[in-house]
Amino acid sequence: MKDISEIRADFPLLGRTVYGRRLVYLDNGATTQKPQCVIDKINEVYTSYNGNIHRGVHAISDMASEAYENAREKVRSFINARSTREIIFTSGTTGSINCVAFSFGERYLKPGDEVVISHLEHHANIVPWQLMCERKGARLRVIPVNENGEIIQEEYLRLLSPRTRLVAVTQASNALGTILPVKLIIEAAHSLNIPVLIDGAQGIQHGVVDVSDMDCDFYVFSGHKIYGPTGIGVLYGKEKWLSEMPPYQSGGDMVENVTFERTTFGDLPFKFEAGTTNFVSAIGLASALDYILDLGREEISKRELMLLSYATERLSAIKGLRIFGNSAEKISIISFLLKDIHQYDAGMVLDKMGVAVRTGTHCAQPVMERYGIKGTIRASLCFYNTEEEIDILISGIEKVTGMFNQKI
Repeated sequence: MKDISEIRADFPLLGRTVYGRRLVYLDNGATTQKPQCVIDKINEVYTSYNGNIHRGVHAISDMASEAYENAREKVRSFINARSTREIIFTSGTTGSINCVAFSFGERYLKPGDEVVISHLEHHANIVPWQLMCERKGARLRVIPVNENGEIIQEEYLRLLSPRTRLVAVTQASNALGTILPVKLIIEAAHSLNIPVLIDGAQGIQHGVVDVSDMDCDFYVFSGHKIYGPTGIGVLYGKEKWLSEMPPYQSGGDMVENVTFERTTFGDLPFKFEAGTTNFVSAIGLASALDYILDLGREEISKRELMLLSYATERLSAIKGLRIFGNSAEKISIISFLLKDIHQYDAGMVLDKMGVAVRTGTHCAQPVMERYGIKGTIRASLCFYNTEEEIDILISGIEKVTGMFNQKI
C-alpha cells in the first residue's frame, strides 16, 4: 500500500477545513470520499463521450456504451461473479433490494410464506420486505441478536422452515459494525433450498468479496460506499433467479419488441435496466474499483483493522463511555454514547471542532430499540484515516464532557 500521506493526497476533500479546523472525516459508513481519479473519470465522460448508451450508431454513443459495459465487466471481476449477465446496475443498495423484493416476490411468494431477516438490518433491508409481505400475504421473521450485537445462530436455524422463501441479511451492520457469518447463514439456508440475499453496503469496501465462494443468490451494494459516485449501485443475482423473475420497472432499453398488443423483454442483464441508466456513474464506479485494486484489498483490510483496534482501545479508556457492538468480528465502525450527554449535542460540538461523525439511529431503529436507546454516536473509519485523527476525536470527546460538566 502507498504511504498514508500519498493516499490522503488522492482525496481532495480530505484537505479542506471546516470552522477553521482541518477536517477529520469519520463518517465513512454514510458515504466515502472520492479519489481524484474518479472525479477525473466522470469529467472525462461528460467532456469527451457523453452519448446515450446502447441506442446510437454514432461514435460517442459507441464509446459510452463500451465504457459502460466495461464497467459491468469490472464489477463482475471485482466480486467474482460468473457472468456479466448476473450484474445489474441500479440506483444503489436500496434500489437493488427493492428490485428483488418486488420481482422475487411477484414470482415466488404466496400467502403464508415467510422471509427471514436479522435484527441488525438497515431500514433498506427491512421496509421493502415488509411491503412485499403485506402485498403477498407473507410473514416477516427476525433473527434476534445477543448483547454483543451478534446474531443468535441457534435461533436463526429454528426460524428456517418449509415456509421460508428467502433469507435477506446484511454482511456487516452499519450501526454496530458486526460482521455476520454469511457463509454459515447461506449454507444453512441452501440445505433447505432457500435462496439468500446479502446486503453488502457495509461489507464491499472493507475486504475481498467473492460471491461465487460465498454462494449467495443475490448480493447488493452502492457505489458511493466504495469511493465511487452517488446514484449508482449493483445487484448481483444468480442467472437462474434473474431469468425467471419479472422486470421490476419497464420502459426503454429493456425491451425486445413492443406492439400495442404485447411486449417482449430483452435478455439479461438489460431486462432489469429500464430507461437511461446512470451510465456516467457506472463508469466512475469502475474507476473507483481500479483504485481499490491498485491499493490492495487485503492491505486495506489490515489497515482498517489496525485503526479499529487503536480507536477501540482509546475510546474504551474514557470513563462513562459505552461502546455498542462488541462482536469478535467487526468492520471499522464504533458506535458509542457518553453518559447523560445526548448524541446530537455531542455530535454538534464535535462538528464545530472539525470532526465529522454520525449521530442518531443510523436508519437502524430496531437495533437501537434492542439496547433501549434512542441512538448513538458513530465513528466509521476507513483506510485514509489516521491514528492522529483518532487522537483528535478523543480530544474532542474530552472537551465535550468538560463542556457538559460531566464527572466521567
